Amino acid sequence: MKKNGYPKSLQDKPSAEIALSAVVSIAYFILVHRLPNQFKRLFNGIYSADNIYLIHIDKKANKALNDDILMFILPFPNVYIMESENVVWGGYSMVQAELDGIKYLLDKNSKWDYFINLSGQDYPLKSQEIIREFLTENNGKSYLKIADQAVTRPETMNRIENRFEELEDRISNVFLKRNYMKNVIPYIGGQWMMLTRTCCEFISTSSEVKKFESFYRNTLIADESFFQTVLMNTSFNGILIDDDKRAIIWIPDGDIKLRPKTFTNDDYDFLNQGDNLFARKFDDNVDNTIIDRLKSHFNVVLSKAENLIHSEALSRSVQ
Repeated sequence: MKKNGYPKSLQDKPSAEIALSAVVSIAYFILVHRLPNQFKRLFNGIYSADNIYLIHIDKKANKALNDDILMFILPFPNVYIMESENVVWGGYSMVQAELDGIKYLLDKNSKWDYFINLSGQDYPLKSQEIIREFLTENNGKSYLKIADQAVTRPETMNRIENRFEELEDRISNVFLKRNYMKNVIPYIGGQWMMLTRTCCEFISTSSEVKKFESFYRNTLIADESFFQTVLMNTSFNGILIDDDKRAIIWIPDGDIKLRPKTFTNDDYDFLNQGDNLFARKFDDNVDNTIIDRLKSHFNVVLSKAENLIHSEALSRSVQ
């Protein structure tokens, strides 16, 4: 991936010293459209007074859900509500909500170091202490799934080779063939990210991003490819790691898409494998015990082998 030197301020310090002197803070952006009690479980699992939280409630959500969440967050001074936007599955509105969330957080607070986006049905697999220690030890690296779209997922090229229109509640069935952007390699991954503040500032302020916003506004499922394509085709020179740190099992949902499996106790062993920091998705109406079981692993430290994996990742470049 693109790379530069490890941040000089942390490069020569042992991990213990980093943890004491420069533990990162996180700006969480949480997308909610249903199940307010599920959101509350997530929030309680990731809350720290040292972080900042921005909640986006989908414009289609009912008043009762809005009122419930507004009352719940009232005691927390570091939690904010973003103006509701109408988010349509498969539409650019998802990307726009993320861009607006990033800008809001940058304008609101100058102290956070990492941006992490979550849905209201996600849940952490590790404590905030461990997550923040991990990001502190890897400060300067941004995490998101990223791959050459034409090479690894050629079946998705129709998303960018056609011009789609987003309607109020769906993507139009009428689309037109078009050429892709000149001298740009399309990349793809997923919606979920852990981005450095520097990365967020580039996305939010660089004039290079505007042409991508214009083109991807009429692509299908842009939230899985917009950020990857921007970061790999511009002057951004930060470190990108091909890993979003999410445990997700994708299952078929109709002819053209996959959806994340709702976890149950049957998935307990899967969720405790590897070095993921978050999992998606949960629904207490389906299984209300799996989250409580996962809490017993909250403070289990990440494998030391994890750092070796990322050292290897830094030595490779995507040309």
